[in-house]
Amino acid sequence: MKSSNITWHESQVTKSDRQELNNHKSPILWFTGFSGAGKSTLSVAVEKKLHSKGIRTYILDGDNVRHGLNKNLGFSPEDRKENIRRIGEVSGLFSDAGVMTLTAFISPYREDREMVREIVNKEEFIEIYVKCDLKECENRDPKGLYKKARNGEIKGFTGIDAPYEEPSSPEIIVETDKQTLEDSVSEIIRYLQKKKYIV
Repeated sequence: MKSSNITWHESQVTKSDRQELNNHKSPILWFTGFSGAGKSTLSVAVEKKLHSKGIRTYILDGDNVRHGLNKNLGFSPEDRKENIRRIGEVSGLFSDAGVMTLTAFISPYREDREMVREIVNKEEFIEIYVKCDLKECENRDPKGLYKKARNGEIKGFTGIDAPYEEPSSPEIIVETDKQTLEDSVSEIIRYLQKKKYIV
């Protein structure tokens, strides 16, 4: 049942006020790519670098969020869409609070990622395509998920029996099967500095 009779209440402290207090902008860094591409590893490394520069951050990781906020969702296309919608809304709240948010989700459908771009401030949505050859992701298989998918133990697994739609025009592309972790982190930090999200 949808809510009715609700009213949006404004705060006297604005997003700009919070950003000014923090001395940095609060974009959303949206890491997308295959399982095993390195989204979580990269987001953790980027957050550590940002933290060392005095940037207030928070990571929303796919598995972590499914332990709580989205534990009632499965992996059907409909549930995946709702998973991403909720994350988009939460990311928007963090951004409004002046916190730079890093999200690490496969988010396989282009339409769902564009939905998030519409939910939040478009100028503050930075899509980062963590590109990695599927065979390399399978070789890495840090959680043993590809093996299970190949054995038929997991259905609807992205890259095996469910699609992944590559971003059409991401703000950043890092190729984790060709670049070192340090190079990938540096590329993202340079982008944030160039676009004046951070100094």
